[in-house]
Amino acid sequence: MNLTQIVALAIVQGITEFLPISSSGHLLLVPILTGWPDQGLSLDIATHVGTLLAVLLYFRSDMIFMMNGIIGRSTSEENSQGRQLFVHLVIASVPAVIAGGVLFFIVQLDLRSILVISMTTIFFGLVLGIADRYFKGTKALSAMTNWDAFFIGLMQIFALIPGTSRSGVTMAAALFRGLDRSRAAHFSMLLSIPVITGAGIAATIKIFASGEFNVGLDALIACSISFVIAYIVINLLMAWIKRVGYMPFVWYRFILGAALLVFYFYS
Repeated sequence: MNLTQIVALAIVQGITEFLPISSSGHLLLVPILTGWPDQGLSLDIATHVGTLLAVLLYFRSDMIFMMNGIIGRSTSEENSQGRQLFVHLVIASVPAVIAGGVLFFIVQLDLRSILVISMTTIFFGLVLGIADRYFKGTKALSAMTNWDAFFIGLMQIFALIPGTSRSGVTMAAALFRGLDRSRAAHFSMLLSIPVITGAGIAATIKIFASGEFNVGLDALIACSISFVIAYIVINLLMAWIKRVGYMPFVWYRFILGAALLVFYFYS
C-alpha cells in the first residue's frame, strides 16, 4: 500500500475506534469507495496498537489507581476501589473473551458483509438511542456492582459482529445499568484495553501461523498516526459526551447504515 492509503486507513481507525459508530463499517467503506486492496493483518495490528497506546495514555491515572489498589500502596478505601475497578474490568471482559475464542478458533465465521454491517449499524444505533433517551442514571464507577460489569460484558459479545461497535454497545449497556453518560463512556474506554489487547494477540497468533508477519515502516507510520488521532478523539469525546449525549452518533449510524443498504441492493 502507498503512503496515502496507509495514512487514510490509520486516520479512519483512529477516529472510529472509540466513537460509538462502528470502526468495521467505516473500514469496509474505504476499499469500496476507493478500490484499494485490503490492508492486511500487519497493518490492522499496527493501527490497533496505536489506539491501544492512546487509551492507555489518556487513562494512565486509572491504570495507576488500579495498580496501586492491587499492590496496596494507597489508603484502604482507595485500594479497595482500585481493586474493585480492576475486578469489574476482568468480569466485563470474560464473556467477550470466551465468545471471541469460540468464533476465532472454532467457528471461523466471516460476518464482514455489507448487509450484516448495515443491519447491525442501524439496529445497535437504535439500542444506543433508546439507552441515551430513556436511561439517564447517576451511578458512579465506584458504585458499580459485579452484576453491572457482567451485564456490560455480556452486551459486549455483540461487538464481535461487525457493525455493532464495541464502544456503542458497551456505552448503551452501562447506561442501562444506571451510569451517567460520561461514566458510561469512561468505563467503555477502560474496557477497550483488555479487548484490544486480546484481539491483537489473537490476530498476531493468526499472522504468525500464516508466516506473513512483517513489521516495517508502513506499520510504524500507521501505528503513530492512529495513536495521535485516537488520543485527540478520546479527549474530544470525553469532553463532549456529558453535554451533548449520544444522539448525534445515533443519527449518524442511521445514515451510514442506510447508505450501506442502498449500496448493497443497488451495486
